[in-house]
Amino acid sequence: MKVQDRSGERFVQALEELVEREDRGALATLRRGLGKPPGTVVEIYPYVVPFLPADPDDRRAWVYFTVAPLFAFHPLNWPSNERRGWTNFGASVAQLAQRLGERSAGLEARFLRLLAAEREELPLQLYRMLTLFKPHQVPVSWVDLLRDLDQWDHPERFVQQRWARAFVEQRERREEGSPSERSDEASE
Repeated sequence: MKVQDRSGERFVQALEELVEREDRGALATLRRGLGKPPGTVVEIYPYVVPFLPADPDDRRAWVYFTVAPLFAFHPLNWPSNERRGWTNFGASVAQLAQRLGERSAGLEARFLRLLAAEREELPLQLYRMLTLFKPHQVPVSWVDLLRDLDQWDHPERFVQQRWARAFVEQRERREEGSPSERSDEASE
């Protein structure tokens, strides 16, 4: 079952409102979920459960409980004026690579480990990547991440392929210096 864009947008908007209100207590509570299996830290239920569909399956709940602590750790979303072209997690990794320049040698190997990760490994792998994003102010499209995590286990691995394509295309554009007209939506 797909994470519906509207419910995901409402959830991310609610998380962003915590940041705007500077609700440090709520964000600290959400961060308690870092390093723990998604859905096992009951203190974050009040911030997640109201946004779950009326009859969520375990898979959908897992996605929301995975994203909430990650967002609280690094609540930087893609600005709406930069949402042309790729904005998935692979595009964020490409942006980090660009900011690191020659210091990005090990980043591609980390990214490949993330792409190869099983669902259970994702929270830790994503957290590790966010620890690199945070000091460089690399944005994440949190709504896209919700949708992508919901589809992570698809046998055709189209999410992983989209992330890889975004990473490679942005890297090639940097090398060529040409703008992209490609978007996530056009590739689906």
